[in-house]
Amino acid sequence: MEVYGPCGVRRGEGWELAWRPPDRRLRPGVLSYRGYHLRLGQPRSRLELPTGTVTLLFGFEGRLLLTDVSQRGRAAGTAVSCEATAYSSLVSAVRPCATIGRHDGHLSGIEVVLEPWAAYNLLGVAMHDWAGQIVDASLLTGDRMCVVNDMLTAMPRWEERFALLDETFIRWRADGPAYSPRVLWAWRELCRTSGAVPIRHLAECTGWSWRQFEQRFREQIGATAKTAARIMRLQKALTLLEAGRPLPQTAMACGFSDQSHLTREIRAMTGRTGPQLTVVRGKSREEPSALDRVSGQVSSVLV
Repeated sequence: MEVYGPCGVRRGEGWELAWRPPDRRLRPGVLSYRGYHLRLGQPRSRLELPTGTVTLLFGFEGRLLLTDVSQRGRAAGTAVSCEATAYSSLVSAVRPCATIGRHDGHLSGIEVVLEPWAAYNLLGVAMHDWAGQIVDASLLTGDRMCVVNDMLTAMPRWEERFALLDETFIRWRADGPAYSPRVLWAWRELCRTSGAVPIRHLAECTGWSWRQFEQRFREQIGATAKTAARIMRLQKALTLLEAGRPLPQTAMACGFSDQSHLTREIRAMTGRTGPQLTVVRGKSREEPSALDRVSGQVSSVLV
């Protein structure tokens, strides 16, 4: 690995990855910056799994073709998808279903991963207005992301690009709507318990009525607390399975009624069974573009 100051860079034949932690003033809400420059010489597909995060994608070159994993074909354990949409720059909300991303092997840009309450603050848009969606950046943020995208594209070095993101997000954070400490507390409780905490208990602890809690949570997270808990339970299950925990014990540890319940839930949210995901990830783990987008989560699979 080559490191230039605080910016890490990894290179191989036909690819380059760069990363740097966001400015401490943006943490813990802004989780990561990752730049990529791919010249792979052949098309590539990835299955992006639900993670409970929001992604901003600033594209410099190439387009991503994205499709949602649909209900069709899940019984056979296959990731059949709906009509594809092409993006150069995008914003992806908290989503309970997997997405297949394809490109022709030539792709360059920066991916920013945020916690949803931080996205609400930075983007200045109510999260329930685009809940569960992947949106072209220009449609959601107007010219703001487009202007930044053009500036990033013109810069020659990753460190300069990451510094611009810091400056931009610090400014957006100061100008954006404040998130509720009660919503943040509820979100962190869901994260801490991997979705096991009763949702009614969360609502009661905030001091809001059930309706107020649901409205505020959806406004600032972009999903119901129940959906968020479902994603977190999925991630815990996938992490345990990848570590070698058998299905029955994993189901019990994650609060599922039995092994069949866990298997149905994984297939419903990813289009594959847990063992299928584990096998495919085991084959592709050394590929640079297979690196997980979210530290500590099972987020990406080469397919």
